[in-house]
Amino acid sequence: MRAVCLTLFLLSEVYGRIEESIIQTNALVTARLGEKVTLQCFYPASIPSVSWFKQSHGQMPQLVAMIMHTASDAIFVEDFKDHKRLQATATKGNFNLTVLQVEPSDSATYYCAIARFGEIKFGNGTILMVRGPESQSRTVVLQQPESESVQPGDSVTLQCTVHTETCAGEHSVHWFRPGSGESPPGIIHTHGHRSDECQRSSGTVSPTQSCVYNFPKRNLSLSDAGTYYCAVATCGEILFGNGTKLDIEVYPGVVTFLSWLSILRTGVLFGVVTICVIIYHFRRPS
Repeated sequence: MRAVCLTLFLLSEVYGRIEESIIQTNALVTARLGEKVTLQCFYPASIPSVSWFKQSHGQMPQLVAMIMHTASDAIFVEDFKDHKRLQATATKGNFNLTVLQVEPSDSATYYCAIARFGEIKFGNGTILMVRGPESQSRTVVLQQPESESVQPGDSVTLQCTVHTETCAGEHSVHWFRPGSGESPPGIIHTHGHRSDECQRSSGTVSPTQSCVYNFPKRNLSLSDAGTYYCAVATCGEILFGNGTKLDIEVYPGVVTFLSWLSILRTGVLFGVVTICVIIYHFRRPS
């Protein structure tokens, strides 16, 4: 009986560990050349080992830095040992990676990872986009809507409008969602060059061109929730929209079911512990 009780207790402990989360506060960070950027990672304070990984486009993830426990200093490894532009600071439940004077090569997806009991779990990742010097072009990227709430199975169309006075027609548009798991990291759709939905204004000193790019999403599921960004490559730089947050609302009945399932699990665990205590009490020698 003791073995059964111990097994159930360990299973409940494993269940708790699976639910432990890593929070990377920013899904997307943009910076201009020479700026300082700090990538944040929050994790359960009980975790002893935390690491940062860097995944450049088309390459395997590289281990950048790690700590074995919160009292230790961060250790930079391999190609990052002598990287003077990198700093890492750790406190209980927090491990930040700072890039000093960013360079184009710093553009990548950075993952925070925790390790315990032989299991490694990754955060959703933070995409760092390094842009060139201040743009001389007059281009504006607008996204609509700012947010959208839908039900599972619904469809939605995200819209990106590009207004430009220079390099007209010489841009390409990409849609991406940080943490989507796609390769290249986050990119889920590419429009390519130019668009049939472009119109040029006339009668002005500097004619402008407006292009509309639609991104339809059909038969939505919970995994489609997140913030979608429109990225426009034009005149040697990348411009970003403010993002469209897509919320997938679960039917009330599903929420109720999940709530009752959680309550049931807690009740079963409590009942098992109670039975174990009673059996142990009666079997204990007088």
